[in-house]
Amino acid sequence: MTRPLTRGTGGRSALLALFLALAAVLFGSGPVPAAAAGGAWWEPTSRPAADSQINVTGAPFTGTDAQGKVRGFVDAHNHLMSNEGFGGRLICGQTFSTAGAAEALKDCPEHYPDGSGALFENITGGADGHHDPVGWPTFKDWPAHNSLTHQQNYYAWVERAWRGGQRVLVNDLVTNGLICSILPRDRSCDEMTSIRLQARKTYELQDYVDGMYGGPGKGWFRIVTDAAQARSVIEQGKLAVVLGVETSEPFGCKQILDVAQCSKEDIDRGLDELYGLGVRSMFLCHKFDNALCGVRFDSGAIGTAVNIGQFLSTGTFWATEKCTGPQHDNPIGLAAAPVMAAKLPAGVSVPSYASDAKCNTRGLTRLGEHALRGMIDRGMMLELDHMSVKAAGRALDILESEEYPGVISSHSWMDLDWTERLYRLGGFVAQYMNGAEGFVGEAGQKADLRAKYKVGLGYGTDMNGVGGWPAPVGNGKPNSVTYPFRSVDGGSVIDRQVTGERTWDLNTDGAAHNGMVPDWIEQVRLTGGRGIVDEMAKGAESYLTTWKATENHEPGVNLAAGAPGSASSSEWNPFTSYAPGRALDGDTGTRWASDWSDDQWLGVDLGAVRRIGRVTLDWERAYARQYRIEVSENGTDWRTVWRTDAGDGGYDTAEFPSTSARYVRFHGERRATQWGYSLYEGRGAPRLSAQGRGPAGSHV
Repeated sequence: MTRPLTRGTGGRSALLALFLALAAVLFGSGPVPAAAAGGAWWEPTSRPAADSQINVTGAPFTGTDAQGKVRGFVDAHNHLMSNEGFGGRLICGQTFSTAGAAEALKDCPEHYPDGSGALFENITGGADGHHDPVGWPTFKDWPAHNSLTHQQNYYAWVERAWRGGQRVLVNDLVTNGLICSILPRDRSCDEMTSIRLQARKTYELQDYVDGMYGGPGKGWFRIVTDAAQARSVIEQGKLAVVLGVETSEPFGCKQILDVAQCSKEDIDRGLDELYGLGVRSMFLCHKFDNALCGVRFDSGAIGTAVNIGQFLSTGTFWATEKCTGPQHDNPIGLAAAPVMAAKLPAGVSVPSYASDAKCNTRGLTRLGEHALRGMIDRGMMLELDHMSVKAAGRALDILESEEYPGVISSHSWMDLDWTERLYRLGGFVAQYMNGAEGFVGEAGQKADLRAKYKVGLGYGTDMNGVGGWPAPVGNGKPNSVTYPFRSVDGGSVIDRQVTGERTWDLNTDGAAHNGMVPDWIEQVRLTGGRGIVDEMAKGAESYLTTWKATENHEPGVNLAAGAPGSASSSEWNPFTSYAPGRALDGDTGTRWASDWSDDQWLGVDLGAVRRIGRVTLDWERAYARQYRIEVSENGTDWRTVWRTDAGDGGYDTAEFPSTSARYVRFHGERRATQWGYSLYEGRGAPRLSAQGRGPAGSHV
């Protein structure tokens, strides 16, 4: 159990008080929770009789630093309640139980007596097909850094991470209906049903912690739904918990043989429900291609298993093509996965893939765009990780056209070449919780960008996320942790973590559970120096900055929607119209198409002279390699305000100094295909849209 600071006596107490006063000068101080006046506010008044220890002493950092900014680490990707997902039997053990640790920390029934019945555990490797299923109090084989199906987020371990300096935790509600269907289960496989349950259990955890501290609102675990609330929680020294969603087929949006199984109305209802539950960030696709977007592939045996799972769920395997730019998806796993392969129909096998085709053919669909715009309308943050290069690129194009800052890469699954695009928007980046050397190495690649944009760094532990965690480095190494050690803010002393009869040591056990996060941060400091942990301590402020900017975003006015259009030509078709107005009518199912020659244009009459600073174009496959944007006040005298000779199709945004114009037109100079030029249209930031600006150039 932790020991309150006030229990010290004599000179030791005075020395510690002096040290903490010095820390307050160095790091800043702010309002201390009222309970501190009567004792150690961070200590509960009660715990279950048999429970995990915390093994951290000293007061958590409160208030702000000398610059008025909050300090603290950000775990931007965790799964507190994934034991409730996947049918309830993929992740064994519970985050909390009113009956205490002995009830919470026990294995799934099918893992007894020797672990041989643990299907997914044995597919993914940790214990050679067998493990001791006993958890509390001995914990002989789990949790472990390479055991992927045992509880790592017991509440006391989360508490230890908080006591070690963590101030933001994103709890991604996660499940997969297909995985659920092939494993033992004790509940529904419906993904939205599972998301609702996990959200409810997170609120129950908050109540559980509050009960230890004397009642509602008094505990350290605080679910937050806006940036101001999160800031207040962090200033009190507590943990701000944000709800996110990472599921494979949200809102029922799976695709079967490339046919969407959901509608725009399903998406709208689903987003409203998630927002009402408190969800503020979300992945649109995860593991399986769905009706919203294509995924970034998995590698190794897990990749093979996931690819087979996609086939079983959707009727299609992953499909690849040559990438059009330097970005590429992860290599597809081709290692054997015999348990999953046995689920395939007779005569069906995982396809082979060309070595030079590294990108998913599937990108962001029209339904995916609708979902993204729905998130923008609700002020929700988009998680880019797990999106294919094609999908992520188009999502960034749309976000840039809207100047929308709400974008996050939370655990190193985005192509790192796009980091600056994300930072330029105002987004936030966290790295996967790799071993200290790997984490420091990845951080070094983008250190100049973080300095340029003055941002902190987060980490994504992906605990309970079937990912694998830092292995032990052994004792006596240059970056071996020496116990006990001080927290980064200097206010706490951290010793080896003890649960039941087991003592964990990062050097010999690796990052076996969430409580080892402070130990891992110390190893990062020993590996990369004080500078990198200082950047990590700025993570909370950077995350809140992104969130607040997302909430404050004001959408631009689309001046082109429904306005009269004209064009140099329109392709003739006896069955449909490709007239100019089809690119301005708000219907993504219609488009304008020109004759099959260069030197074509499409224009819009805004009805009056307006201030114009941006034009967005959403191309059909027939796009322009070289084109210019022209404006005019009278429809006769045109001037060029923007031009490119490197058009690549997709979604383009042309930005230029604010100027007066009534007429705006795209003017194609050189085609990229044998066909003409063709543009779609959409809602919010349409395919030919002039974003209005006020007299001073401010976004309207």
